[in-house]
Amino acid sequence: MTVTQPDHPFLRTASTLATDPCIHCGFCLPSCASYRVLGSEMDSPRGRIHMLKAIERGELALDATVASHFDSCLGCLACVSACPSGVRYDELIAATRPRLNAPELRSPWQRSFRSLLFQLLPYPARLRALLQPLRLYAGTPLQTFARRSGLTRLLGPQLEAMERLLPALQPDAFQPSAPVLIPAQGDRRYRVGLVTGCVQRLFDPAVNRAAIELLSANGIEVVIPPEQNCCGAMTHHQGELEQTRALSKDLLDRFESVIGEGRPAGPEPLDAVLVAASGCGHTLKQLDTILAEEPEWAARGSAFAAHVADIQEFLHRVGLSPEFVARLQPLRHSDGTPASADRPLRLAYHDACHMLHGQGLSQQPRQLLRQIPHVRIVEAVEAGVCCGSAGIYNLVQPEEAAELGRIKAADLGGSGADLAVSANIGCTLQIRQHMETTARAIPVAHPVELLMRSITGG
Repeated sequence: MTVTQPDHPFLRTASTLATDPCIHCGFCLPSCASYRVLGSEMDSPRGRIHMLKAIERGELALDATVASHFDSCLGCLACVSACPSGVRYDELIAATRPRLNAPELRSPWQRSFRSLLFQLLPYPARLRALLQPLRLYAGTPLQTFARRSGLTRLLGPQLEAMERLLPALQPDAFQPSAPVLIPAQGDRRYRVGLVTGCVQRLFDPAVNRAAIELLSANGIEVVIPPEQNCCGAMTHHQGELEQTRALSKDLLDRFESVIGEGRPAGPEPLDAVLVAASGCGHTLKQLDTILAEEPEWAARGSAFAAHVADIQEFLHRVGLSPEFVARLQPLRHSDGTPASADRPLRLAYHDACHMLHGQGLSQQPRQLLRQIPHVRIVEAVEAGVCCGSAGIYNLVQPEEAAELGRIKAADLGGSGADLAVSANIGCTLQIRQHMETTARAIPVAHPVELLMRSITGG
């Protein structure tokens, strides 16, 4: 294996953007999810930066062993928030990821499995075709038997991890797409586009339905381009730059195809483009960077990115309508009784990494939820630690991810909350899976679902 030369552009980027400010103080270690479960210095931000410096000096080869220490990184960005020296580890790991995709750095099985994921998960039509026959299995006693009997272990760790994340499949996931234009109820306040996502659309379709109903009920017209694929977040997090650009361009084309004179959604521009999955939002806000090297796309990507907002971020910014707030009712406890001042419903809000560390959004969702009568937000002990989902991390690094999932589920369940709240589909699937093994399992819901339940007496 040849040593990567110091003048490689990748190393210049890594060095100038991230490694020079690092003083190896170790403040990143307690926040690092991979260091938490592996306990190895080389599986921490400080250790990875040290390795990059050694590669740059020609003292270390980027071989499969070294690459594995970068692959163990979840990309949760907690170290960026923790670093007192301002090291941009997010930019460092983004510059590193494409190099890790060199064929010689992973086994044939690892490459084949990743290829399968990237050819399947970002494309809802393909994923739906695969899931159609699994409707007879997912969420049934057959699935329960397969898991309890150990049959799923015969699949191998990666495929077993995929099966473990498979929820009961809802009929909504196999129904036609929503109309292109959803009118606002009452006077129209704003006009927004909605990114429907790939995995969320099929594994938790109730979230998109609640998001559309919530926006419409607040006087917001919703434009939904049909047949959307992944926004590019899934592949972006793994350094698959070419596929990320292709997916991003496809999304831009789909939005532009429905807005304009004579087009289905009409000519008026959008006030914002909203997402209900924080990982998607973090990537879409970087489209200016992702498409920067292609002049014919750069301006379009920058304009689109400037309009992207998480749905909670946007609703906090513009405010819920007075009419909607007047309809909010207490949510119900698990025994069916409504929450009250004497017995509030306690919610543990899970901060998805790409919401908290990537977008800097923390108080906005909590303040939205506090508008529901008799709700009390309780904080988990380790709110800023990754749950282990991290895009496809829980599929390609199943053991490390499972340990983090158990820690997160136990933390949320032990908070005293009646309900956990998650605004990212990967986190939701991960936490629900590991809630099954905790001493005190609690349900997991998206904030938009709770707001809609509140006006329907739920």
